[in-house]
Amino acid sequence: MTDDVPMLEMRNISKTFGTIKALQDVSLRAYGGEVHSLMGENGAGKSTLMKVLSGAHAPDAGGEVLVDGAPIPLGDPKLSKARGVAVIYQELTLAPNLTVAQNVFLGAEPHRGGIVSRREMLERTQPILDRLGVTFDAGTKVSRLSLGERQLVEIARAMSTDAKIIVMDEPTTSLSERETDKLFQVIAGLKRDGIAVVYISHRMDEIYQLSDRCSVLRDGAFVGTLEKDEIEADRLVSMMVGRDLSSFYKKEHVAEGDAQQRVLRVEDIGDGVKVRGCSFEVGRGEVLGIAGLVGSGRTELLRLIYGADSASSGRVWLDGEDVTPRSPRDALRHGIAYLTEDRKELGLFLDMTLSDNINMAVAEGDARAGGLRNFRTAARRARSALDSLSIRAPSARANAGSLSGGNQQKVLLARLLEAQPKVLMLDEPTRGVDVGAKSEIYRLIDELARSGLAIVVVSSELPEIIGISDRCLVMREGKIAGEVSAAPGRSIEQTDIMALSTGAQAGTRTETPPKIAEKEGL
Repeated sequence: MTDDVPMLEMRNISKTFGTIKALQDVSLRAYGGEVHSLMGENGAGKSTLMKVLSGAHAPDAGGEVLVDGAPIPLGDPKLSKARGVAVIYQELTLAPNLTVAQNVFLGAEPHRGGIVSRREMLERTQPILDRLGVTFDAGTKVSRLSLGERQLVEIARAMSTDAKIIVMDEPTTSLSERETDKLFQVIAGLKRDGIAVVYISHRMDEIYQLSDRCSVLRDGAFVGTLEKDEIEADRLVSMMVGRDLSSFYKKEHVAEGDAQQRVLRVEDIGDGVKVRGCSFEVGRGEVLGIAGLVGSGRTELLRLIYGADSASSGRVWLDGEDVTPRSPRDALRHGIAYLTEDRKELGLFLDMTLSDNINMAVAEGDARAGGLRNFRTAARRARSALDSLSIRAPSARANAGSLSGGNQQKVLLARLLEAQPKVLMLDEPTRGVDVGAKSEIYRLIDELARSGLAIVVVSSELPEIIGISDRCLVMREGKIAGEVSAAPGRSIEQTDIMALSTGAQAGTRTETPPKIAEKEGL
């Protein structure tokens, strides 16, 4: 910390929406030249607190916000911006048909003689881009930039206003590893310039790497702040969800050991390119994890089993019957369901209601004579799903796009479960959701296994695989390199998984050092 006076101080902030208390007497301090991370479950109040800071929301009476020791007017975005507050939201707000310079000055264009001066915008933007070390110039159209580069344009916009406080809300969600590294370099530069960076993220590894301090909100209330040397996974989880890490992963089911109880059998399946000759079985009530490095073929394997991609070899057996799917519809009809890793692009219909999304897989069977939908049955089914999966939504008529990531994931799970599958394949089921939602999804997976469902889980997070799986297959270069199971008295070992993943274990080989799969921490 570079000064005894906080660059940002929020005092006793409360915010009520109708009967809902979104924030309850929250206070927060961030100093110039530090990254102050803000964590909490979805619905904990992080976004509401930042909207109060930005002026988008006026707090209830009694709250106060100070920038560099001086109070600022509340409830006016222009005044907050003028006092040095800039917020970069998860959904970027750039106009792709305009240049970088035009986006940086959008709404605050310099004029000469009553005419917008494009030349001045270019001249004032380029030095900012040079400070950020970007490879594009001020005259480049935003539509030509990658997501990571667009994120830097948002930062350039904040710097153009001489921001003292920059809030970043989940900035790496859609960035590649290289773009994320670049962003972290830029954040280090902002710290050197004395700017206070408030960083919101669900990714533990980012919190460890970036944070000078980390504050936690839970249910709209301030829980506490950890200094850099105090930031540990178990403490953060306990603060966020109100329980310790030992109860985080849920595994109370007992997998069937009898070979006659095997539900799914995959035999020599492959596409000749990314997946080659993979065979395995999954039992009733068993959770089978699949781990591996980036490019090992994990997702491609599930897509072949589901019929989403064409297989060049292999068969799929369900309860002893050859049901090798030719399409996803065929797989679902036989009782094999698949949750995609990209819920927004390939899973949910974000502009449709929760009811429509949940009923999508069974709408055909609900049709009345003459081809009309039974809306009463669909509404009843949707309400039941909201209750049984604890989906937080105003009603089944709300749009899927309005929900948090964790609740969106549960809506997608609800759709699959309505088809009453025998096998449920989950690809990165907790990607992009907060710690609390992850815990709920783990509980749901455990309940489904106890009900007798055969479950296959692909995950890049080894603690997740170890925490919920009965055994784990490890893929390497498109093949199953081996299996890791829990021995009596010991759990699945992370070192065993990595040895198989890299070819370091005796009897395996690897030609080139592979890239380790990106992990989100918890």
